[in-house]
Amino acid sequence: MTAPPMFPGFDGLLTLSRRDGVDIRPTLLRVLTDLYVQTSTHTVEEERHFVELTSRLIDHVDDATRAVVRARLSIYPRTPAAIMSKLRLGAFAADRQLDSPPPQATPLKAPPAETRTRPVAILSMEPRDAAEISEMFFGANSKDRALILHNLATAPLRPSPHIHPSRAARAIEVLHMAAFASDVGNFATEISATLMLPAAIAERVVKDQGGEPLACAAKAIGIPPRIFQQILLFLDPAIGTSVTEVYRLARLYDVLSERSARIMLAAWRGATMTEARAKYRPALYHEERHRARAVPANIRPEGGVQSGRIPLRWSGRDGSGG
Repeated sequence: MTAPPMFPGFDGLLTLSRRDGVDIRPTLLRVLTDLYVQTSTHTVEEERHFVELTSRLIDHVDDATRAVVRARLSIYPRTPAAIMSKLRLGAFAADRQLDSPPPQATPLKAPPAETRTRPVAILSMEPRDAAEISEMFFGANSKDRALILHNLATAPLRPSPHIHPSRAARAIEVLHMAAFASDVGNFATEISATLMLPAAIAERVVKDQGGEPLACAAKAIGIPPRIFQQILLFLDPAIGTSVTEVYRLARLYDVLSERSARIMLAAWRGATMTEARAKYRPALYHEERHRARAVPANIRPEGGVQSGRIPLRWSGRDGSGG
């Protein structure tokens, strides 16, 4: 069997790990998962090979690795049903088809009783993972965004804390007024302040053409559905003048869980940490040493004094010049 180009050499690495006694299976599973979720669509052969390799690895890795992979694949819109079931994400695998996501207006299904009673590890997102989740969401189309939000409801990821009720009430009033005035600038500024997001990300959320990020922000704040619909009508003419878009986003907002919205908010916050670390990466000692400019030695010219310096005169013991 020839491995697809996406997963070259994985069979050989598995054989090598068994022969040499070096357990690289946790690393292989993480790399394999990262490669798979980087692409929005896969061929039948790629999907089959991913299922085959992943199934051989999942049962032989530590709990921490399994939990990380479970979290990544739980929000990926194209995770194969067989892997969803093997990772006990089967609440959606039974009736989920890869080419036809569930209708956006369908109420979220409660997980089976055995899933509800089983403790699930809650993971804090690393900044790199948060950035990947954020970009995956922003880069997806409307159907995939709805499916990502649908899966976040049961993803083992830690959501952001609740917004304080008094702060949320003030934000709802300010956002409502800014939307009526079509003041996108002040609307984005209030989103940034309330959700503790950098101005650039808040502006990206507010100005997104699809409207799903705005729905997440509104749900995280706790904006009532009626007010959210009014915001859709007045804030952005491109959405407000389209009955279809307003209706679609209103129905999405009705089925969107607060947990999904707060996990997405946590991803946006974590993504900013990645940018900050890259911008303000602390330099190592030897790097500073190599970057330092060589300072020429202060050599006194022969027969005179350096320009701009006053020669020192020797004074006698009584303080008078010699």
